[in-house]
Amino acid sequence: MAFHTYIMACRSNTAIYIGVTGDLVQRVTHHRLGAGSVHTTKYRIIKLVYFETHETLPEAIARERKLKRWRRAWKDGLIAEANPNWSDLSMEASFT
Repeated sequence: MAFHTYIMACRSNTAIYIGVTGDLVQRVTHHRLGAGSVHTTKYRIIKLVYFETHETLPEAIARERKLKRWRRAWKDGLIAEANPNWSDLSMEASFT
C-alpha cells in the first residue's frame, strides 16, 4: 500500500494545508466536501497542488512533519517547482 504526503491550497493559493493519507483520492474528496480539517473548511482549501508517494506510513508522516516546519516561501517553491501553475492535480492523483 502506498501512502501520500500532500499539499492542498485554496483557489487564490494564499492558504495551504499539508497532510498524510493512504487514499489520496478519497482524502481530496473529503476536503472538497468540507469533511477535512477545520482549517481546510474555513479557508476553502479544495485544490490538490502537490503530492509525494511513500512506501511506508512512517516515511510519509516524517515528510509531513518536515514540510510543516518549513517556511512558507520554501513550501511555495516546492510546489512551484513541481507544479508551476499551481494547477489542481486531483486527476493525476487518481492514477497513482
